[in-house]
Amino acid sequence: MTNKVKVAVIGYGHLGRWHSQKAAQLDTCELVAIVESFPANQEKAKQAHPDTKIVNDINEVMGEIEAAVIVTPTSTHYELVKLLLENEKHVFCEKPLCSTVEEAKSLKENLKEGLVLQVGHSERCHQAWELLSEDVKSIKGAATLKIERVAAFKGRATDVDVVQDLMIHDLDLTRFLMQRKVKNVRAYGHKIRTGKWDQVNAVLNFEDGSVAMVTSGRNHVREVRSLEITHDNGCLFVDLFTNQISKATDTQFDDGEYVQEFPYEKRDHLLIEQENFYNSILNKEAPMVGYEDGLKAIELVEAVLTSLELGKEVEV
Repeated sequence: MTNKVKVAVIGYGHLGRWHSQKAAQLDTCELVAIVESFPANQEKAKQAHPDTKIVNDINEVMGEIEAAVIVTPTSTHYELVKLLLENEKHVFCEKPLCSTVEEAKSLKENLKEGLVLQVGHSERCHQAWELLSEDVKSIKGAATLKIERVAAFKGRATDVDVVQDLMIHDLDLTRFLMQRKVKNVRAYGHKIRTGKWDQVNAVLNFEDGSVAMVTSGRNHVREVRSLEITHDNGCLFVDLFTNQISKATDTQFDDGEYVQEFPYEKRDHLLIEQENFYNSILNKEAPMVGYEDGLKAIELVEAVLTSLELGKEVEV
């Protein structure tokens, strides 16, 4: 392998265009091809990337690439990931890794040693988590986590419930930040516009007594993205829209105030993810979000959906 990973981006829809742009500007990869079957999107890809092959099927360029970035509807992820791994290609797959836990578990036999499989849980890229890492680690005993992610209807990703579309980000964040095992899930929701779950509230109970309350909606009257952790020694609040952190502890800060507020850097999450993907391949390192993380996120998604359908608490 050279110092540039030869990659194809599969899918040139809304998110695929951004991923193609990131791949084109990185020094650690060479954008060999864009795979897109819709003529209108093919034309857009040709205009934006005139020196890149535009093909209908990944098999047309399988022998020319070392890796692929999957940015297609969720229902296509499993077959594409499986095909690429069988051909010993490194894979970056936008979340979710697959549609079901069964599909995700079956991929493990195709994930040979040395292959990188990274999942696009981009919310982990916020600088806030680095700045608050010591605060989170210092939490003793049970904690209460609240995450809200709601927005007006945008007409995208209606092939899946809001749980797979948006809530999966925060289910992954819950695991990532809390570092605790979820015991059970109880979810409540509404099918408003799409015939699928458009507004969902999920309560996750952890084995140590901690609780996470996660709200996701895609047919809302306002747009909110925030996270709050409350524990015996204080409270942390992160506004993911304004990139602002607020902290309160059980004592005053040095300036005499009871609340400390400060901004954090806004980052290009897709660029960070792709940089990590290619560096993981070149340096033979584990990716920032790997197979097990992708599987665990889908397990929580299935638990939420099962609770919604059964109308009761579900063990995880």
